[in-house]
Amino acid sequence: MPFKLGIDEAGRGPVLGPLVIAGCLVDEKHEKKLKKLGVKDSKKLTRKKREELEIQIKEIAETFEVIRIYPSEIDAHSISGVNLNDLEAHTASEIINRINRGFSEISVVIDCPSPNREAYNELVKSKILKLRDLKEVASEHKADVNHISASAASILAKCVRDREMDILKEKYGEVGSGYCHDPITIKFIKENLKKLKDDVIFRKTWQTWQTAVAESEQKTLFE
Repeated sequence: MPFKLGIDEAGRGPVLGPLVIAGCLVDEKHEKKLKKLGVKDSKKLTRKKREELEIQIKEIAETFEVIRIYPSEIDAHSISGVNLNDLEAHTASEIINRINRGFSEISVVIDCPSPNREAYNELVKSKILKLRDLKEVASEHKADVNHISASAASILAKCVRDREMDILKEKYGEVGSGYCHDPITIKFIKENLKKLKDDVIFRKTWQTWQTAVAESEQKTLFE
């Protein structure tokens, strides 16, 4: 019985909040059912629709895994020389290793974050423990658009990321989307820079954070 394991992420670029990576294992015979329900790339869906589909995906999928990578971990890896692509590849392989147990004929498709698909794919494969048990491992650009299992994974990842951001908003107030281009997020960082400098909600190796710190220090010197 052939299965498709799709892997995708949510929150790769933000300065605030976690990166979430999800894997969703789908029996190929259920792909049409998921498509009929409206499963597609999470960016093309409203939050309400994603949350409705999340429940249905979990009921239809054979299994799934979701891993959260918080800012402090991202920063620690960055400082030690591990870039985000390497961290994602390691996490994708961890998801594969967790799921690749007791299932046969699994084809893996990963939404590739790197411009070099071949190199990224080889990096993921090098970390898979039972590579021979898998039918195929492929890293593709726009996998979340072209493969239902990856679309389902993107929805699972985005729903978890949204809830993680809700937790931050409950604690700190309006923080925006967390993305570097969001003026609400930038405003939140600048207004709370000193008060929250020791908090682990920010990716402090990101240029957005470092720029805000530099501007704050310049302002202090000027004053």
